[in-house]
Amino acid sequence: MSKHQKYIQRCIDLAQNALGKTYPNPMVGSVVVYEDKIIGEGWHQKAGEAHAEVNAIASVKDKSLLKKSTLYVSLEPCSHFGKTPPCADLIVAHKIPKVVIGCLDPNEVVAGRGVKKLLEAGCKTKIGILEEECQKLNKRFFTFHQKKRPYIILKWAQTTDGFIAPKTQERGKPFWITGDASKQLVHKWRSEEHAILVGTNTVLKDNPQLNTRLWKGNSPVRVVLDQHLKINPGAAVFDGPSETIVITSKHHTTFPELPKVKFEAINFDENLPFTICEVLFKHKIQSVIVEGGAMTLNSFIQAGMWDEARVFTGTPQLKTGIPSPKFENKTSETIKVGEDTLNSYFND
Repeated sequence: MSKHQKYIQRCIDLAQNALGKTYPNPMVGSVVVYEDKIIGEGWHQKAGEAHAEVNAIASVKDKSLLKKSTLYVSLEPCSHFGKTPPCADLIVAHKIPKVVIGCLDPNEVVAGRGVKKLLEAGCKTKIGILEEECQKLNKRFFTFHQKKRPYIILKWAQTTDGFIAPKTQERGKPFWITGDASKQLVHKWRSEEHAILVGTNTVLKDNPQLNTRLWKGNSPVRVVLDQHLKINPGAAVFDGPSETIVITSKHHTTFPELPKVKFEAINFDENLPFTICEVLFKHKIQSVIVEGGAMTLNSFIQAGMWDEARVFTGTPQLKTGIPSPKFENKTSETIKVGEDTLNSYFND
């Protein structure tokens, strides 16, 4: 690993501390290096707060060294005024002579403009160090800006004989396939993603809260497909501080006004996954976990509208029930989570 790669890898490691906390911004890490020694480092910790470069520069005790240092950053410094001033301007103001950048920013309001500012100020700039790793770090951000849709993670649990749920189920009483370790891991995942999506039947059968009560972290925006507005306004998906988006085909005049609940009317007869993604993009949702049920999951699989799938296989057997979704010719990574098996698939 080269010197540049070593320091950009440190930027990536720092940035990952903020997974799930920076939406709509990307995760970014930065270090300041003087005579092959890190003298300052930081990362973007939360949307609306200081960016990585600001925190890295602020952490340098002897600011006179900045004029003789190199700043490393995993993503191109911003060039525009948002909730914070442009980081490119700050680098120029401190007369930092060299900047090494992992990858360019795909956001059209930045996209090369940060580098342009640095070059015009006489700053020596190197781009594309661990570029693929830096893009992977912000796969949600890149997918949102390049594909104009959220990064889509499918998730379900299946029995050892391949069923996702019983054919009949008492309302409000979920049939659990996985153990406690898997449940907690799912809540960790929820804290890392921008939104979570379920269909009408999942809400009617399980009355899920879709929050992070088993893990410390932000609860995702809840997205509910309810074509005919069958869900009771007292359902758990409408409780608490989290925002809920209801995607329906009906006008909601009969539905009571609820805090943090928004309605979006669409045509359910068209390409449903694509239309859902249009709604989520409109609401600036960068990533979504699709938690089912089978009909919803299969619609995304058949449309090819997914990036990852995380599939638990628990120990129970049903012998009959609702079949789990299936992939064709997809390789997976397999790990054990308690007594359960977790397979991760990637739609390359």
